[in-house]
Amino acid sequence: MHISSLSASEPFRIRVLCYNIHHGAGIDRKLDLDRVAKVIKSVSPDVVALQEADKKTTRVNQMDQPAELARLTGMEVVFERNISFQGGDYGNAVLSKFPIASHRNVHLPNPSNGEQRGVLICELQPREFCQPLLFLCTHLDHRSNETRMAGAKKINQIISEKPNIPAILAGDLNATPESDVLQLLEQQWKVANCQELPTVPVTQPTRQIDFILSRPNQQWKTIDVQVLEEAVASDHRAIFAELEWLGSTSK
Repeated sequence: MHISSLSASEPFRIRVLCYNIHHGAGIDRKLDLDRVAKVIKSVSPDVVALQEADKKTTRVNQMDQPAELARLTGMEVVFERNISFQGGDYGNAVLSKFPIASHRNVHLPNPSNGEQRGVLICELQPREFCQPLLFLCTHLDHRSNETRMAGAKKINQIISEKPNIPAILAGDLNATPESDVLQLLEQQWKVANCQELPTVPVTQPTRQIDFILSRPNQQWKTIDVQVLEEAVASDHRAIFAELEWLGSTSK
């Protein structure tokens, strides 16, 4: 269901995709953004959280990957750098079919002095929805649990400052469902899937480290959640969820 066709009695549903694109390099070592775009378009998402996106770096031949994916998918895009890399930028991006009213990037704590990570926060404005919708895209540290925990704590702090605004968080958390990182996030967020849905290793996934979460916890219902079958375009599988807002959609 698309928001443009909602009647007053129909619920608001949003189709969310989370995808670590590994700078467009597949497990066959080919750099191919067209097939990344095909993965995205295969589930007709309304909003997409992308991790490991390059903008004009040497390894992607100076391509502006966020802009190119926006062109290939017909969606609006915002990108924020977390580190400078190979003459360009490296970070997170959000693709959206909804207008993006504003966005900001918050660098996450880095107690282990590893790669700088961030959370990209977008304010979306879906038509006929009761209020702005916050969409957060992040990629937590893969080496240090201390740093992951500090990042999760910061994300919870950010969202607690806007307790009543509908929000969705999507990202590569580099943590599994039973981890203390997920337990901390679940103090503020609800994970879309009840049972583990492995996303890595991409060829035969055994662990879920990519997640879609929502809040306020009791106001979202999961209609569908699945890990996509494509296993070549990146070193992660993409995870998709369709969520339904249970609150009011009146202005």
